Amino acid sequence: MGLFRRRKQARVLSHDRAADRGDLDHLANFIRSRRGVEAFIEPRTTVTETTVILIADDGEWTRRRIDGPDGARRFAYRMGIPVYDVRLMGYPQRMRDFNERRKRRPERY
Repeated sequence: MGLFRRRKQARVLSHDRAADRGDLDHLANFIRSRRGVEAFIEPRTTVTETTVILIADDGEWTRRRIDGPDGARRFAYRMGIPVYDVRLMGYPQRMRDFNERRKRRPERY
C-alpha cells in the first residue's frame, strides 16, 4: 500500500530563461540609439525572472531579462543611466502616453 513511504519532492520547473549576452547587447543598443533613457527594475514573478525596462524620453520602451536587481543596477551604472525600482516609482506617464499613441496609430510604429 505504501502509506508510510516518503513522497518525492515536487520539482519546480521554470519555463523562463536567464539573461544572456543578446539581452544585454539589445539593452545597450537601445541606450546608445535613444535620448534620455532611464532604467526601471521589475521584480521577479512566478512566471518571469527579474527584468529591466528601459524607457526613452519620448516614451518608447524595451524590456529584457537581467541577472537580478543588483545586476540591473550594475548595468545601469556601467551605462551611465538612472535606475529606479518600479515597485516604488511606478511607470512614467510618458510610457503610458507612448502606448496610447501606438494603439491609436499602429501603422506608425
